[in-house]
Amino acid sequence: MSVSVLGAGAFGTALAISLAGNNPVTLWARNADQARTMATSRENSSRLPGVTLPDAINVTPELAMAVRNDVLLLAVPMQNLRATLRLHADVLAGKTLVACCKGIELSSGLGPISVITQTIPDAHPALLTGPSFADDIARGLPTALTLACTDATLGEDLQKELTTANLRLYRTTDTIGAELGGALKNVMAIGCGAAIGAGLGDSARAALITRGFAEMQRFAVLRGARPDTLMGLSGLGDLVLTCSSELSRNYRFGLSLGLNQPFDRTTTVEGVATARAMSDIALSEGLDMPISVTVAKLSSGDYSVTDAIQALLGRPLKEE
Repeated sequence: MSVSVLGAGAFGTALAISLAGNNPVTLWARNADQARTMATSRENSSRLPGVTLPDAINVTPELAMAVRNDVLLLAVPMQNLRATLRLHADVLAGKTLVACCKGIELSSGLGPISVITQTIPDAHPALLTGPSFADDIARGLPTALTLACTDATLGEDLQKELTTANLRLYRTTDTIGAELGGALKNVMAIGCGAAIGAGLGDSARAALITRGFAEMQRFAVLRGARPDTLMGLSGLGDLVLTCSSELSRNYRFGLSLGLNQPFDRTTTVEGVATARAMSDIALSEGLDMPISVTVAKLSSGDYSVTDAIQALLGRPLKEE
């Protein structure tokens, strides 16, 4: 299989760097100036400064060149995925499309595979998700991810093709569990960042991770996911990483809320939209999702950190 990565942000570039150790890779950058600069300097200076692009990566602004390959990795933000698919539906039809984003679409409540299936019905969709930072992958540090695909045969083929010297993939056919694990952990990371920023301590963070994980499992199982999927890389693994490191954009955003400091609004924070989507679903369906609802209100400015603490600690006592 030949591989292209569509999207030259940090994660897309990092994946291209890792995959280039197997075979030549095409990296598509939507911005022509960015593509030319990266091709000349052999560096993505704005997203991954100091990391050299291997010669096996062909950076191009020409989508027609990228879509010639067999497998297309979609490294675009979750909230932009549908628009990207619609814009290029004619050349993406019938292709193997591997979503590399995490979250729930605010307008529909759907995950990335569902959005691909709805937008391009004859595509062959899959999802790459799990605990990973772009900088780690780009620098060759060992990383394990989940590859989710309902087509078991295609999943095996993709697993072999996309596994690299530093990137180990585990496959699953439970796309719902993989989608939701990768999405909901971002919500919990915002809450954990806010708790640490507000000086609530590591015990509070541990409580949020634990009760947040219970919330993730409850919601995912109701949506048809297998419980064991949430115990894996795309659920618990990603949750632990994202809730404990300032390399996580969602955690940093929460930290800024807790510190009452401004945050760079040009930085993609998928957990904000996901929290809003989860809050809407919880309220409309009567689901008990207190952390998601609280994080949604905190992220939108409807709650202060003090309000959030009171909302969670003031809930009726219950069994674990």
